[in-house]
Parts: sequence; structure tokens; C-alpha cells
Amino acid sequence: MSGPDADGERRIVSDAAGVVVLGGCAAWSLITAAVHDGRPEGVLLAVLAVAAGYAAGRIGGALLPVGAPVAGALAGIALTVAVPHLAPGPQIAAPLGHAGATAAVLTLSAGAACCAAWAAPVPAVRFALWLLAAGTAVPAALLGSTSGVVACLAVLVCSLAAGRIRHRGAAMAVLATVAALVTGLIWAVAARAAPGGFVAALEGRLTPHRVRLWQDAWRLLGDDTALGAGPGRFGELSATSAHGLLSDGKPHSAPLQQAAEQGIVGVALLAAAFGWVLYALWRGPRPTPVALTAGAALTALAAIAAIGNALSFTAVSVGAGLLAGMATARPLADEPADRTADMRARGAGHTTAR
Repeated sequence: MSGPDADGERRIVSDAAGVVVLGGCAAWSLITAAVHDGRPEGVLLAVLAVAAGYAAGRIGGALLPVGAPVAGALAGIALTVAVPHLAPGPQIAAPLGHAGATAAVLTLSAGAACCAAWAAPVPAVRFALWLLAAGTAVPAALLGSTSGVVACLAVLVCSLAAGRIRHRGAAMAVLATVAALVTGLIWAVAARAAPGGFVAALEGRLTPHRVRLWQDAWRLLGDDTALGAGPGRFGELSATSAHGLLSDGKPHSAPLQQAAEQGIVGVALLAAAFGWVLYALWRGPRPTPVALTAGAALTALAAIAAIGNALSFTAVSVGAGLLAGMATARPLADEPADRTADMRARGAGHTTAR
């Protein structure tokens, strides 16, 4: 099938999948919390933040396909510059101190600016938005976030390269593979299965304390592989966290936190949530460069979250949902012809000219 009816059916399928996955994440956190007397509020807040951001992004992207992502990019930059001490979760008094959250917000801002550039019909505006995307690396450098600089520039390069890609399915598969490889390396370190030289280099960059947190998370997974220790309980069960100064009770790795607190099912649900976003972008109505740009930014976010505490911050969860929503929205007005005439691979390799 092709045309509006086919696009409508694809959107229904992807939206239904999102409801099932996010609902499953919320339900599983409640189940594991009930079994182990855990605290599921953080997970529920993250699910709500992603869902709310996604809904707002769909509305904004439909009404203002250029203006909405520009506003999102500027808001992200302003947030990191004007409020450098964001707080994890609902707490607003404790200082952040985590470069990962800064890197995540600026990476999403770079992705939003690039999406706006691809949607802009005027070349001069498009060029200004490319400059805005490149400029997101500046506050990252000023705030001392090396990972933020690398991630912002990587998103920009991937977005520029996306203009030459017409078969988005294969590109989405590459992005999923990159996220899986980064997660696999972190799991190998946690399981003490990585080469010693690699672990030493990682400890030099991220500190031995964080590596020990990962190893504690792996141990907790082994204690209860199916259910984990219960949401919010890592801090009280991890010896490294309990004896650390100014510990926040997190293992500073989203996959390992899911593994430690919600077992292998929680990890599968986290992977399903990421897979759903890539699927929605693959099947979405926006031009291929817009979809691949958002996919690259969210993959960079997944990599940052695999080695840090980025997803513990509500601003990051909302930003991820916003970007995904804007990149999957169908604009109410037709987009410029030069942006919508891309050929996209659908299903078993056939292409559809928009």
C-alpha cells in the first residue's frame, strides 16, 4: 500500500506499539516494586515525561515543522547555560554535577536544530540552523562536557550525511547496532569480561568508582535475574554506592540500572522502548533526513545513557520524547517539494516516492 491510507495505518501501528511498550515499562516497575518493596516513582515519572514530550512533539511538529524544533533547540541550549545545576528527577534543590545530563540535553538540541534545517524551505534559514546545530558544541565545551562536544558534532555530521541516504531502514538498523554495541561493551566491563587494557582506559576516563558501580549492578542482576532488586533499591544494596561520598544511589548506566533493579525483563523493555522509537521514525511521514537525524541524536543519547546517569533527569526524558514526536509528526501543511521528494525503503525493500 502507498499514499495517505498506508501512512495512516503505519502510524496507528507505531502508536499502538508505543502505548504497549510504555505501558509495559510502567506496569513492570509496579510489579517489581511490589515484590521487592521498591520505589517505582522514578520510573513512572520517566515514562510520563517521555509520553508527554512525545505528545507535545507530535502537536508542535504538525503545526510548526520548522519553528517547533528551533524552539526546542534554543530551549535546550538556554537550559544548560542558564540552569547548569539541573536536578535529577523531581528534586530541584540538589546540584547536578553530572556532565552526562548536559551532554544529553545539548545532543538533543543539536538534533532538533538539524531537523529544523532539513525542514526549512529557505536556503539562508537552513544555513543558519546548521550553524545553530554546530553551535551546540560551544556550551558543551564551556561547561566541560567532552562527551557533549563529541555527541553534538557527531549528530551534525550524521545529519549532513543523511541527505544522501534514501533507504532509511538500513540506516536505522545501523543506529540500533551502534546502541547495542555500546551497551554490550558496558555489560562486558560490568561482568569483568572485557580486556584489562580497555577497562583501565575506561577507568581513567570515567573513574574506577563508576566501574565498580557497574559491577555491583551486575551482581544484583545475578541475585535475581528475572525481577531484579526492585526499583530505587540499588543505592541501599550496592556496597560501592553506600560507601561513596555524595552518592546518588544510581549505577550511572541506564541498562545496568534496569538490570539491577528490574531484571532481564526490565532490560528488554528498555530496549523495546528504543526500538519502538526507531521503528516510529522508520515508518514516519517525515523526509528521510529528518527521521535519520532524530534517530542519530537519540542513538547518541542512548550511548550517553549507557555510561552515565542522563536518563535520571526529567529534562532529558522530556527532550527525547519531544524530538521523537516532532520527527514523526505529519505537518498540517505540505512540506517543500525538495524535502519530500525522497525515496524511502518500505517493507521488503521497495521504495515509495513521496
